[in-house]
Amino acid sequence: MKEDPDAALVLASRAGDRRAFEQLLARYERPVFNAAYRILHHRDDAADVTQTAFLRAYEHLDRYDPAQRFFSWLYRIAINEAMDVSGRRKPEPLLLEVVADPGEGPDGQAAGAQSDARLQHALMALSVDQRALVVLKHVQDFSYEQIAVILDCPVKTVKSRLFTARRALRDRLLAQGWVAA
Repeated sequence: MKEDPDAALVLASRAGDRRAFEQLLARYERPVFNAAYRILHHRDDAADVTQTAFLRAYEHLDRYDPAQRFFSWLYRIAINEAMDVSGRRKPEPLLLEVVADPGEGPDGQAAGAQSDARLQHALMALSVDQRALVVLKHVQDFSYEQIAVILDCPVKTVKSRLFTARRALRDRLLAQGWVAA
């Protein structure tokens, strides 16, 4: 296994070097937030999950196994926290968040926003476990092996569950009339 470039920062953090942990935070805060946001579709909850994940990671650095990649360990903490938060909260109606792309005209922005809203609506209709798999594979672009480490399950299980999640997502999009059969 390749040596994790973050291992030295983790060791320094364990020794009390706060700047080392700040470097890990700077490196992974945005990707962790993005993954949590895609699972929860709520900025405040995603920010809370991000903060909680880093706090738990910091508190439990002694449990980190340098034989595994730090980002996988951190993502496991964050994804589990996001799934817990999702399970505790009541479903809310989706609000469309439109972020203007200065490169597109108004028609392109409207069409893109509508597509994003349909996809997000279909994604949010999946179970939180299925949503996490789709986000990790297709939004975060992790390999099956990385997802298996993050979710602490065999690669075959990841592939099987992802197949089921993709089928469920396709069925949701079909039901919305967004894709052809």
